[in-house]
Amino acid sequence: MQFAARAEQAPPLTERPQWRSLQQHYRDIEPQHLRELFASDGERGERFTAEAAGLYLDYSKNRINGETLRLLIELAEACGVSAATEAMFNGEKINVTEQRPVLHVALRAPRSERIVVDGHDVVPAVHAVLDRMSAFSDRISNGDWTGHRGKRIRNVVNIGIGGSDLGPVMAYEALRHYSHRDMVFRFVSNIDGTDFTEAVRDLQADETLFIVCSKTFTTLETLANARAARQWCLNALSDEAAIAKHFVAVSTNKAEVVKFGIDAANMFEFWDWVGGRYSMGSAVGLSIMLAIGAEQFRAMLAGFRAMDEHFRSAPPARNLPWLHGLLAIWNNDFLGASTTAVLPYEQYLKRFPAYLQQLVMESNGKRVSVDGAVVGCQTSPIVWGEPGTNGQHSFFQLLHQGTRLVPSDFIGFCRTDNPLGEQHDLLMANLFAQSEALAFGKTADQVRAEGTGDALVAHRTFEGNQPSNTILAEQLTPQALGSLVALYEHS
Repeated sequence: MQFAARAEQAPPLTERPQWRSLQQHYRDIEPQHLRELFASDGERGERFTAEAAGLYLDYSKNRINGETLRLLIELAEACGVSAATEAMFNGEKINVTEQRPVLHVALRAPRSERIVVDGHDVVPAVHAVLDRMSAFSDRISNGDWTGHRGKRIRNVVNIGIGGSDLGPVMAYEALRHYSHRDMVFRFVSNIDGTDFTEAVRDLQADETLFIVCSKTFTTLETLANARAARQWCLNALSDEAAIAKHFVAVSTNKAEVVKFGIDAANMFEFWDWVGGRYSMGSAVGLSIMLAIGAEQFRAMLAGFRAMDEHFRSAPPARNLPWLHGLLAIWNNDFLGASTTAVLPYEQYLKRFPAYLQQLVMESNGKRVSVDGAVVGCQTSPIVWGEPGTNGQHSFFQLLHQGTRLVPSDFIGFCRTDNPLGEQHDLLMANLFAQSEALAFGKTADQVRAEGTGDALVAHRTFEGNQPSNTILAEQLTPQALGSLVALYEHS
């Protein structure tokens, strides 16, 4: 309630002097091209970078200078970002519409930490569930858990929607290199019967485990698919007792879980202070753990934790989530960019843009502020994207030569999980070349110098001045994925 009281006292964002200072600053900097900003500052490419938790952020190709950053940080400090951060980590009820904490950070807290909510330390319960998940994962992987007919489980189907699907499927695809290749993992979310039918078409019921993810165990789409899965199992196994061996639940509603036929001992709990879009580190991530094993799952949580600690302690000017979030506000609300392209140059991250669509747009896409007042500025940009280099052959023409301002996040890794000749070098060369071309463009004189005739010059020039971030890590590991996701969470 302390956070809610602070929010109620806050003046409208756009009436703050810090916001007006940024508006004036935009009018001063708007005529400057990124070519000029780099030409006037030989150290720009080194100064506008930050590094933490295994990630390197190069934000030099944003249309900013040192004054921009200073004003953005002043705005954030005036809005109480630091205080709100502490309130979140301390378990205060910063979700004022539902009167509860927002404690996904507790999902990756070490056993030694204390986070008290309504007089109870929540960390022991988090680790109790993680320990149960680990034990269950071990039983599945070593064959101790068998299906109704005594066969080991070879197929896992996760049934959920929203955060109970987008996080698990993204992380499974991202970490497929680390997954058990002798098992099949499928994910069902759409109430369209095609989604379920295609997911189980080539599976054997007596070797299949369903994970039903629903906090309330009443979500329409999830329960419809769960009932379809139940009937599919019964059609093949002809025994109600089979349900207990082929279904587990991730939920808080024990009564409905038992009513469905799932043994209460096979219900993995999570809590109302975990928002769905932040839940992949909870029991919602059971399918991830089954795919990559408990040790690698905990490595992913360690990556989350490393970014949590950095976000909480680093000064704003060196803080990756602060910088990333403030640049998004600058691009969206002052430069007028209505979308953001997320461009992972890593095939394993093909579902990362879809995951971020919920994380970013459901978090920031509201038309009213925390105190219920109508917001006087644009809120979340529209997030979209595809892996490079595929995107280069579909929509990059618009980015380079179109009329819209589209900031981009380029995400790359110094080493690949799958070395294959020179392909990774070519991939990364494309990443750097595309961000450079978007920033600097190509002038008519440059095009003519290449020998292009006058009739084609206009068609081969492009303005540039498109802002972008480049986010790099050494390699896509479970820990790196955790850090990357936590960067966007806190941003």
